[in-house]
Amino acid sequence: MFGASEALSTVLGRALARPLLSLTLVFPAAGFLAGMTAPAAAQSGTQIVAARAWPAPDYTRITLESQEQLKYTVLTLKDPERLAVDLEDIEVTPALTALPEKIGSSDPYIKSMRIGRPKPGVLRLVFDLKSEIKPQVFTLAPIGDYGHRLVIDVYPLEPPDPLLVFLDKLQSQGEDGAAPSTPGSASRAPAVRPAPARPDAARLIIVVLDPGHGGEDPGALGRRGTHEKNVTLAIAQKLKARIDKEPNMRAVLTRDSDYYLPLQTRVEKAQRVRADLFVSIHADAFIRPHARGASVFALSEKGATSAAASWLANRENAADLIGGVNLQGKDRYLKMTLADLSLTAQINDSLKAGRAVLAELGGINDLHKSDVEQAGFAVLKAPDIPSILVETAFISNPDEELRLRSPAYQNKVAEAIFNGIKRYFAKNPPLARDRIAQLQ
Repeated sequence: MFGASEALSTVLGRALARPLLSLTLVFPAAGFLAGMTAPAAAQSGTQIVAARAWPAPDYTRITLESQEQLKYTVLTLKDPERLAVDLEDIEVTPALTALPEKIGSSDPYIKSMRIGRPKPGVLRLVFDLKSEIKPQVFTLAPIGDYGHRLVIDVYPLEPPDPLLVFLDKLQSQGEDGAAPSTPGSASRAPAVRPAPARPDAARLIIVVLDPGHGGEDPGALGRRGTHEKNVTLAIAQKLKARIDKEPNMRAVLTRDSDYYLPLQTRVEKAQRVRADLFVSIHADAFIRPHARGASVFALSEKGATSAAASWLANRENAADLIGGVNLQGKDRYLKMTLADLSLTAQINDSLKAGRAVLAELGGINDLHKSDVEQAGFAVLKAPDIPSILVETAFISNPDEELRLRSPAYQNKVAEAIFNGIKRYFAKNPPLARDRIAQLQ
């Protein structure tokens, strides 16, 4: 009988004699685990302390967290489509061997995952793909509760177009009214029916709802373990359902499940669907647990209106560092500049929308501030779209955390924001022209 280490060496010797492409399947997951039963003392290398998978319509993210920075090499293989990531000097841990089970059949881009050793000292992660992809692999330095992270982002060659997704949903729902259209997409756009007689239904008012945080970035954490990212998504989904009941309004979510989107991507989605209003939803924490109440924020050209607003903007802008954005060769705030001449008008409209929403929130909760505050929030920097950030309550306050966990209270918050949105558009109707039809 061979020992576990001798058996492993034998299999590796046979594998090394094979061509490179065949090395992508050295071991099926179960077989590989059976071969890694050598005593712990015989293992050495960097440990993977956590491995997470975040499937989403936009992309799938795999995150490996370790105590030291990982050394890696990326290979893309054809016939069939595979992505291989070689890790050097890695100790096999339960967190790593459990990763293949986290790849679900519903993942849009990854079919399955396997682990093997193409040569001594190298561990290979092989992702069997459902189609050709455009991978991004990068490392993140320790921040917050996270250690070193290796991020494997699996993007499709052609990213989903938020506008076409929105139009497809309108078509599938059989929408009435003058449906938006875009040049070059006639085959996918819904049939245009005669507009209803009501003048306020002449065109759809599009509101983009942005549930803050998500995926690797949980946002603030309440004392009872409530994650801000879950609260914001629940409120945004309820608010979307309420808006969609209006004959002349529709809502678009920047994310509809638990995954992270960079701040710039959230803004770009709103611009792509030509939103009439952008609402980012949060439930933040403060350094003192007695802080309470709702707040609404708009962008500022000249600095924050208070120290607390500046602190909060810095905290929210750091979400990209926590959520994990590939900054290699990129400006994190590319195209998100204050230089646009239309920004002053955007801020004025944002303040109007913010005051309307704040007045409604005051009917269901205390207000942390009685007026709309301003600061340099990166997610509010679309120069052509009125944009507000709503802090629904302080998740760091034990009483407010309990309320935020309640679906009934989440509905109250959604209804209040909706009423504020309606109040804003009643006094500030959107342009009569259909801006979506003018996409270039």
